[in-house]
Amino acid sequence: MAHRARRPLATLALGHGAGGGIGAQDLTRLAKRLPGQDINVFLIEQPYRRAGRKTPAPAKVLDESWISILGQMRVRTPLVVGGRSSGARVACRTAGELGASGVLALAFPLHPPGRPEKTRVDELRGVRLPALVIQGQRDPFGTPEEFPPLTEMAVVPDADHSFKVPKGSELTQAETLDLVVEAVLEWVTRTIA
Repeated sequence: MAHRARRPLATLALGHGAGGGIGAQDLTRLAKRLPGQDINVFLIEQPYRRAGRKTPAPAKVLDESWISILGQMRVRTPLVVGGRSSGARVACRTAGELGASGVLALAFPLHPPGRPEKTRVDELRGVRLPALVIQGQRDPFGTPEEFPPLTEMAVVPDADHSFKVPKGSELTQAETLDLVVEAVLEWVTRTIA
């Protein structure tokens, strides 16, 4: 789904997580707000979701689908690939092949919950481009403290893997999502555009 800016400085292509689709609240907030800030946003749905399946395809199939879909896009601005959770992993693995200018990882699943020994840090370290990780402070898939040094990161206070905050948090849910948008906008304008 394309959300176009009038005079784009950059294009952000975002994939969804394994258990959800492009309707995730962080993805939709970015798609709603960034075009007004001169950034195109394309929300890319994997074929398994379009076919009505909830279980993701194997990583190789996800990567091939992503490359095929993005290869058909006509992008005339610097391209940032990214996504939330599983979509972030796909973006990390394919960014170089796609000629991307950067990678945005929303809620990067550093490891399965409760299993830090099953790390996916090599996918993140394999990115040889500017990259930004936006991580919830309470993300069971990897807290900000678990990431390797020198990872450019924005931390969302009190947030979980879906960037949801508990009742009683200092920030409302809307404010939390605004922090995600602000972090992406600042990073893209400083690093990519």
